[in-house]
Amino acid sequence: MQIIEQFNFSGKKAIVRVDFNVPLNKETFEVTDDNRIRGALPTINKILGDGGSVILMSHLGRPKNNPEPKASLKYVIPVLSRLLGGKEILFAEDCAGDSARQLAAGLKPGEVLLLENLRFYEEEEGKPRLPETATDEEKKAAKAKVKESQKAFTQRLASYADVYVNDAFGTAHRAHASTALIADLFPTDKKMFGFLINSELKAMDKVMLSSEKPFTAIMGGAKVSDKILIIENLLDRVDNLIIGGGMTYTFIKAQGGNIGNSLCEADKLDLALEILQKAKAKGVQVLLPVDAVNADKFDPQANTCVSAVDQTPEGWMGLDIAEKSIAMFSEVIANSKTVLWNGPMGVFEMDKFAKGTSAIAQAVAKATGNGAFSLIGGGDSVAAINKNKLADKVSYVSTGGGAMLEYMEGKELPGIKAIRG
Repeated sequence: MQIIEQFNFSGKKAIVRVDFNVPLNKETFEVTDDNRIRGALPTINKILGDGGSVILMSHLGRPKNNPEPKASLKYVIPVLSRLLGGKEILFAEDCAGDSARQLAAGLKPGEVLLLENLRFYEEEEGKPRLPETATDEEKKAAKAKVKESQKAFTQRLASYADVYVNDAFGTAHRAHASTALIADLFPTDKKMFGFLINSELKAMDKVMLSSEKPFTAIMGGAKVSDKILIIENLLDRVDNLIIGGGMTYTFIKAQGGNIGNSLCEADKLDLALEILQKAKAKGVQVLLPVDAVNADKFDPQANTCVSAVDQTPEGWMGLDIAEKSIAMFSEVIANSKTVLWNGPMGVFEMDKFAKGTSAIAQAVAKATGNGAFSLIGGGDSVAAINKNKLADKVSYVSTGGGAMLEYMEGKELPGIKAIRG
């Protein structure tokens, strides 16, 4: 496997899969969060600094047509140009069209070319876009057709460059044309990870393979079913497992508690008990909330009350952890040397139910300041860290929600395997 630090891009054209799937203002189409663009800068600057040229490719949103103007990557150009010191960014309005081929062929050292949204082509994901009325026979024929045309699409992208660099961790768990398939068209010494993916893998491997003890994992979010695989994989590694968010109530209900109208996966009660039994057998301390902030409806203006987590009043629902749980969780986090956080403690998008999640963010930051290694992953946890302006107070904030989850579940990611082998 080639290493980007050791590769000299002088005179080479590098096609780089980046993750520019950034949020846009719905009216002005201005980029509202440029973190993902900033994440690609070290790789871009390395290539340009060596005297190479850069061809950037990415997706943006989930377009249903080719093209779909509101999902155009042209809207990231002003931000990318500014972050690269005012450099001119060439733009190909069709990632697989003649404009892209011609611009790539004429690209000079030091120049940057951005290709239009890869997902304007169904070949990128390898899935046909069909009306809901399509028959099974039509779906089968369309799928075969797209898979066949996907080869030509992938070969067209690969033909633009001498070297392939994957720096989009957020899509590494997808076997798409621009992630897994294109890598197979380059020899081992001409394909590599960019700096962002390398840092993601280093952070995750540090947590999963060489964590310092005590190791505490904080799992939040709505459903046990969404986190079951990562929880089971973590049970062989962690000392403490903190559970919060909506999934709390499946565990509480399974143990006979009263949960009112709180979120609960009724078909996962046995699974919740099984997790608790496995954790006990492995010597893992599982910490569930002991008290909660309840609401009489799912609304920012709802009336609230505090109760023991297993004594939710009839007709009310738990939407955040309360003071005793905050104190208990914070103490465990403070005594940890490794902390993994995935998922909020409550409905933190509503200010009235954000205190618990913010307190955990503060606790993780404080533990990091005292020498712990902390990894934050998943869109909501990352949003909570950013909302509390603590991104620079934790060890690593992952850019890949789904990819991070699958990697930590022990799954093989197609975009990683395609380069690592």
